[in-house]
Amino acid sequence: MDRREPEKTDVLPSTALAYLDRNYWDKRFAQEEHYEWFKDYSHFRHLLQQHITPNSSVLELGCGNSQLCEELYRDGITELTCIDLSPIAVDKMKQRLINKGYKEIKVLEADMLDLPIEDGCFDVVIEKGTMDVLFVDSGDPWNPHPATVEKVMKMLHEIHRVLKPEGIFISITFGQPHFRRRFFNHPEFTWSVEWNTFGETFHYFLYILKKGQRSSESEECGEKTSIPSISLYHDELEGEDYLFRTNIDEM
Repeated sequence: MDRREPEKTDVLPSTALAYLDRNYWDKRFAQEEHYEWFKDYSHFRHLLQQHITPNSSVLELGCGNSQLCEELYRDGITELTCIDLSPIAVDKMKQRLINKGYKEIKVLEADMLDLPIEDGCFDVVIEKGTMDVLFVDSGDPWNPHPATVEKVMKMLHEIHRVLKPEGIFISITFGQPHFRRRFFNHPEFTWSVEWNTFGETFHYFLYILKKGQRSSESEECGEKTSIPSISLYHDELEGEDYLFRTNIDEM
């Protein structure tokens, strides 16, 4: 029997708005075994290792069928919890991890806007491309729709709540600092905001938000680099990353 992974064209949406549809994700995860949004772990491992240690308790939001939790586990981080809204993604992730012997990793079906987790549980919360989904129908990126603002703020509130007093939120995203700072720097949050970029002809952003360390000086901290608009050279981009990015930039 042919067990090859389905071609990417089998799961590509006709429009990025499909990313907001739970049924789309269930159907996709039923077909697709693995996909990495925004590059794989090897491209940003050096940045994560500055903030995650083997003793860290880590929550991954929107794990989907990514291998990020497996890569972290192989780096000695064993106190891992992954969540996803799709029951199909959760079931398949559980089975995949059991098959590989990674039995310590917990996988839960949960909504990142309403986490079934007590306050102050995790040293690190990480998301890779999950927040970007909330922006696919945001309208003007300088003035997002109120519904988008509400969802993003709910997500950040939940992350801030479940982090320990000195916990760290790591966000890997297309979102440029001039669009993300309005959310990250909201007065209800106590974290400092920093960022780095990775990628060659195209930059992805990796934000580091440190709870309890907010100051007026830290609000504008970031890698001293010009902020690129979408690159004219797309060889480095995964095809679907490019679809996702152009939709967000142009809405």
